Amino acid sequence: MLPFYYYGFDWTYLTLVLPCLIFAMIASSNVNSTFKKYSKQLSRRHITGAEAAQRVLHANGVYGVRIERIAGNLTDHFDPKANVIRLSDPVYNSTSTAAIGVACHEAGHAVQYAVGYSPMKLRAAIIPMTNLGSKLAFPLILVGLLLGSLGEISMLFIYLGIAAFGLSFVFQIVTLPVEFNASRRAIKAIEEGGILTEEEQRGAKKTLTAAAMTYVAATATALAQLLRLILIYGRRRRD
Repeated sequence: MLPFYYYGFDWTYLTLVLPCLIFAMIASSNVNSTFKKYSKQLSRRHITGAEAAQRVLHANGVYGVRIERIAGNLTDHFDPKANVIRLSDPVYNSTSTAAIGVACHEAGHAVQYAVGYSPMKLRAAIIPMTNLGSKLAFPLILVGLLLGSLGEISMLFIYLGIAAFGLSFVFQIVTLPVEFNASRRAIKAIEEGGILTEEEQRGAKKTLTAAAMTYVAATATALAQLLRLILIYGRRRRD
């Protein structure tokens, strides 16, 4: 069996990380192309993204959430601290099925926050730790490598770095149910509220499915990178 590093080439990157990065690129390209495609399919009821989001909120008994316009393309998000849904230029005033799908998804996040959806609360709680871990992970590993002559102390720093990086994977895992649940809430509201016709719902569903795959790809990439670190430095300890 070839070692992880063979003639200076990192086979763990080729076999673990690279396929996930390619998957992530494909997912990103797909969400953009899908959004572009269904941005041309306009709602017969002429409901805008902002209006659709408001309908989802009210249908779930959620009030007091502002809906604002934000610059950029697909920069849509819900800010729980400010209790604001921010919709991008191609979504806010658009009556397309793609825009309505995205807007309702963000409203789904606002509903999650309002009802205390557990994964949403957990994700919010671990964000500070995740941000700190992402900043410390590779500096800790580097310190461990620089202290290579100190044996156990060196490996302690390396393992602390890997653990810190592992928080990114935990965040991605927690994010998955949050995103999938928001999409389910969006589709349910679209169907039950008559926001889109049955034919038009396909565009919204396709857009949200494409967006969901970007989160799956991000999770796979984080897992692959974590496994790569474990394989490389686990072998280093045995050697």
